[in-house]
Amino acid sequence: MDEIWVEKYRPKRLADVVGQGAITERLSSYVVANSIPHLMFAGPAGTGKTTCALAIAMELYGDDWRDSFLELNASDERGINVVREQIKEFARSSSVSEIPFKIVFLDEADALTRDAQGALRRTMEKYTSNCRFILSCNYPSKIIDPIQSRCAKFVFRAVEPEQVGSYLRKIGDAEGLEITDDGLDGLLHLAHGDIRRAINNLQMAAVVSKKIDAETLYESLAQVRPEEVRKMLDLALKGNFQGARDVLDDMLTRQGLAGEDIILHIHDTIFDLPISTDAKVKLVTLSGDAEFRLVEGSNNRIQIEALLAHIVLIGEG
Repeated sequence: MDEIWVEKYRPKRLADVVGQGAITERLSSYVVANSIPHLMFAGPAGTGKTTCALAIAMELYGDDWRDSFLELNASDERGINVVREQIKEFARSSSVSEIPFKIVFLDEADALTRDAQGALRRTMEKYTSNCRFILSCNYPSKIIDPIQSRCAKFVFRAVEPEQVGSYLRKIGDAEGLEITDDGLDGLLHLAHGDIRRAINNLQMAAVVSKKIDAETLYESLAQVRPEEVRKMLDLALKGNFQGARDVLDDMLTRQGLAGEDIILHIHDTIFDLPISTDAKVKLVTLSGDAEFRLVEGSNNRIQIEALLAHIVLIGEG
């Protein structure tokens, strides 16, 4: 358990990247030609953006890929100095490999300040003959237009549950784990298409037991169980406010769950409740208000109980 599974099982080739077939096919054509443009990878976390950047470098440069590849995280150093010093210094030197260019991979590039992005644009212009840039971001709208126009843009989407599940099964087999059906359902539910989160959750649960079932998973991760949230909301809809409060009390007190996590799962469950669309719209609004108050420091119990009270009134109406 010493090695982090996300790194241990990270694909080394573009063809092995999970869930982004159309993107990896196009990227592979660049690698075959030994030439890539500046690239922009956009999309949610855990969908393969960093993995694709690393795979490009490994396939282009072979075992010595680290000599021609600079990886930086823009959320760590957001200012103009990181561009003027680290990136410019790397970009201006010639490649030491047979490939005539090196690669700068800038993760979370949308965290760069406007000034830093302006300096980055000038660096991309000046050293384009011997350096290519791969920018990764969650919100491409935060990247200035002059940079976007210089990049081939690839939009990564959340990985389909079936593909995440298949990959988790492979890891489970390699690590000697027994992943039950309800355990796999729990992993997929918590991941929300983020394969990195799914692998991390699997490793954390594996510390507790070699058998990964729903009970082991939710206890080891201290996560809210969907069936408990549904039970609490069903009781509230039936007018049993005290019963709903008891379920909430168990989650907050005995299980020690965070109020924000409970609100998040309430929001997800609202859409499955047997109530009118108007009622769902009202509850979504109320859950958003409650979540905002919790973030601002309000009391967990009071905010969630107030939300349950509204659900009771909707059930009685």
